[in-house]
Amino acid sequence: MVFSQLQFIFYFLPAVLLAYFLTPRRLRNVTLVVASIAFYMWGAVAFVPILLASIALNFAFGLLIDIAQDRSALFAARAALTGGIVFNLGLLAYFKYTNFFVSQLSLVLNDARVASISWTAILLPIGISFYTFHSMSYMIDVYRRTSRAFRNPIDFSLYVTFFPQLIAGPIVRFHQIAEAIRHRRSDLQGLGEGSIRFSYGLFKKILIADPIGEIVAPIFSTSPAHLDMSVAWLGAFAYTFQLYFDFSGYTDMAIGLARMFGFHLPENFIRPYSALSITDFWRRWHMTLSAWFRDYLFIPLGGSRISHARTYFNLALVFVLVGLWHGANWTFLVWGAYHGALLIIERVSGQRVFEADKFAPLRQAATFLLIVLGWVMFRADSVGYALQYYHALVTTGNAAFSAAFDAALTHRNVAALALAATTLFLPRNLAIGRWLAEDSSPVVGVARFALLLVVFPISLAAAVFTDFRPFLYFQF
Repeated sequence: MVFSQLQFIFYFLPAVLLAYFLTPRRLRNVTLVVASIAFYMWGAVAFVPILLASIALNFAFGLLIDIAQDRSALFAARAALTGGIVFNLGLLAYFKYTNFFVSQLSLVLNDARVASISWTAILLPIGISFYTFHSMSYMIDVYRRTSRAFRNPIDFSLYVTFFPQLIAGPIVRFHQIAEAIRHRRSDLQGLGEGSIRFSYGLFKKILIADPIGEIVAPIFSTSPAHLDMSVAWLGAFAYTFQLYFDFSGYTDMAIGLARMFGFHLPENFIRPYSALSITDFWRRWHMTLSAWFRDYLFIPLGGSRISHARTYFNLALVFVLVGLWHGANWTFLVWGAYHGALLIIERVSGQRVFEADKFAPLRQAATFLLIVLGWVMFRADSVGYALQYYHALVTTGNAAFSAAFDAALTHRNVAALALAATTLFLPRNLAIGRWLAEDSSPVVGVARFALLLVVFPISLAAAVFTDFRPFLYFQF
């Protein structure tokens, strides 16, 4: 099930909210766990046993770590933590990377004229990248004693399965939400703030990201040899905005849904395309993922407290893994290595800029261009296709415009792209979703009124009369 589906908006969400607020407080976590499992079953019933097995084993690992820490049995605690991390990484590796490994091995064997491997492709469970990272955060936080392990399996199940963030995040570290799972306030104020944030996310998804996607699809489905330079650049810029509005729209909806039930999920984006450097970009883009890798991998490896050479190696390693986290494809690995290399270059050159200066417009433009070029590799099906696309960006040729591309350049789609592009010129730290939900000024009151009574109904109407498109980050 997807947040932008009418079945979710008109049936699932109202039913869950009604059941939640009618349930006694001590049983509300049970209601949310049941609702979350039902949400997951809607489109992934075959993967429910894997999710439940993961919950059971990680709950057990967390208890073992906590009990061992209470007894000062550090070796046992460390052994349980190691076992839990190996289990989660093994689960992720098997389902997400085995197909890729086997396909690459088969290519090597074919080149060596050895019989290829007979293999049945493994289906990827929805959301596995997110719930395995949540589970590892749980065990590491318990081991570090920043939070105590849950004794109630329902509470732990809610942490892993909470439906607003189950499929595509934000990645919520355990210590950020543990207390809210045990004790939280659910009221009409939260319901109102959450509804506003959810509506804003629906607007971004339905009225901006999806129309832009209609421009992107025919361009990236065309051989780069048949793309004119202007069309290639249009595709790269359009995908840059589609990905941001699609993913940040999902995040706004997730944060809004969680707020309805009394939770405060962390922000995941703060105007990433206004970044003044790639380092600044990663403090603004998918912030919960970058924070997870920073706190649980980069800093334990030594962070920036060690030699320059080791720091650079750690950065490269972390961002190769960030790339691979997104998927089993060489394109993601190269994309991650590309960002890691840019971060290292900024450290070496002293260009890790975070604050605006007289060169801010030039810095922002240069950073944005580097981001756009990286998204080409991220979007491509193969490294070869990406290299051909880069060639199209600098080569004037004869474009073979397809009927699909011509049909995509509607006034609506072009207007959506133009509206998306205006975000490049907004104040760097203006988080509109949070501003709409939390600010109490009269201007915001008018904006909320327009959002709920005008924009939200238009978004619903567009959802009814256009083809359904899943969120892009569901594939990760």
